[in-house]
Amino acid sequence: MISPIGVGKDDFWAALKSGAVGIDRITLFDASEYPTRIAAEVKNFKPRNFMKPEPAEQIPRFCQFALIAAAQAISDAGLKMEEENRERVGVFMGTSRGGMPVLEQFKPLQNRGSNSPDGLFFPYCFPNAATSLVAGMAGAQGPTSTVMAACASSSIAIGNAFRTLQDGNADVIIAGGTEAPLYPLVFAGACASRAMSTLNEKPQKACHPFDKNRDGYVMGEGAGAVILETVDHALSRNAKIYGEIIGYGLTCDAYHITAPDPSGGGMARTMNLALSEGKVSPAEVDYLNAHGTSTVLNDRCETLSIKQVFGTHAYSLPVSSTKSMTGHLLGAAGAVEFIACLLAMQNNFIPPTVNYETPDPDCDLDFVPNRARKSRLNLVMSNSLGFGGHNASLLIKRFTD
Repeated sequence: MISPIGVGKDDFWAALKSGAVGIDRITLFDASEYPTRIAAEVKNFKPRNFMKPEPAEQIPRFCQFALIAAAQAISDAGLKMEEENRERVGVFMGTSRGGMPVLEQFKPLQNRGSNSPDGLFFPYCFPNAATSLVAGMAGAQGPTSTVMAACASSSIAIGNAFRTLQDGNADVIIAGGTEAPLYPLVFAGACASRAMSTLNEKPQKACHPFDKNRDGYVMGEGAGAVILETVDHALSRNAKIYGEIIGYGLTCDAYHITAPDPSGGGMARTMNLALSEGKVSPAEVDYLNAHGTSTVLNDRCETLSIKQVFGTHAYSLPVSSTKSMTGHLLGAAGAVEFIACLLAMQNNFIPPTVNYETPDPDCDLDFVPNRARKSRLNLVMSNSLGFGGHNASLLIKRFTD
């Protein structure tokens, strides 16, 4: 876990539980001329603290995040790669912007052609660079995949890894997502969409999902990685198991390039698919980690979709948006929030939606406002939505052998 509120799962969870916010004024570049001048940065990040100086200096930030998060996951899982059949170990990563910022860094070289002093920069522009580097670091020679589906990317990467394991095509998959979009070109494009918050004078309060006065999302950066494996493989090596994926839903709104389907039907179908595969009723779900971006349209449509799926249970189902603390990590958001769900289940605590002050009649569910809540969690769901109408839902239960 590399996040704006903590590096490593323990610091991340402590911050989530306390309601810490990782949003502040941008320091990575001069944003003084932009309408939005705040973001959720990974502060004081020094890659040399985690990896050897040579690769740290050569590779872009989104790849650094991915390598560090994957190494943490492998270590936490006690996975000994030298004992694995590496042809049965895969890597599935999601990203939205990938290496796009790298192009901006190397713009001065655009007219030099083959005289460019760094022949490696171009491969680092590719979105699969992080996936390939993680595979190389781990020595994973099994199936690999890079998903680019906007803000649903890493949830889809995890879900597709789940499918690959179900199909018997791997024993272990390192799965997750990474994003480092805080560069002028990418940020300017996001500003042009007019979907980001402009509460520049109150950065800690800027992201307030489901609140009536929400005015947009706050862009963030980071990475999350998990080790997925078949139950038999995990039990054979006496692995610590955080949870078991039992359902995965994936749909498209087929409605608009940026706006969600106002009916909420696409996300509702996604959640229903996950519940159906898991063979559980909506009333059995104990907690839902919402996509909850703090934009007017997203939060309204997601609330509507939750009501369609959960019926009367929707009003007693705890729903929270951890983006209120981490900001929106775009292609890495799903993986980070999937991990938040696992840690919530492990610790029997529901992370809050912070900055929730003014109820919105269109968003009238239990959003666990401002304070974490102790609760026994046996079944949790994580939702992700992305520009272009991508919808993904992951259903996880407490593991019992």
